[in-house]
Amino acid sequence: MKVAGVVFNVLAAFFFIVGVVYGFWAQDWAGTTVLLFTGFMTLLVGFYATYTSRRLTDHPSDDQLAEQDEADPDYGFFSPHSWWPLPLGFSAMLIVLGLIFATWLMLTGIIFLMISTVGLVFEYYRRDFAH
Repeated sequence: MKVAGVVFNVLAAFFFIVGVVYGFWAQDWAGTTVLLFTGFMTLLVGFYATYTSRRLTDHPSDDQLAEQDEADPDYGFFSPHSWWPLPLGFSAMLIVLGLIFATWLMLTGIIFLMISTVGLVFEYYRRDFAH
């Protein structure tokens, strides 16, 4: 967490410096605004990571001499054989194409998205994989 805070704060300083130099050199207000806003958003993440790392105990990733097995081994359950992300991605594609071309295509994508989401959420409540 400490390293992430330092990295994001250094990136924020970089974006602020580049934004100021770009603003004076190019006289482009749109690009200058984007660079300064990027620096501000990076600074928000850096501040959060730095502030949070001060309140928490040291994480094994903060110790350069830490071993791999000191990290928390339980990150949650991830399905190794689920096919439901494929229909979810297809539904998202239909929604985006519907925004571009036709409303009926977007509505079809929303219906497929709801069906796919229910299938993903309740995958382990049915048949062979039920708990």
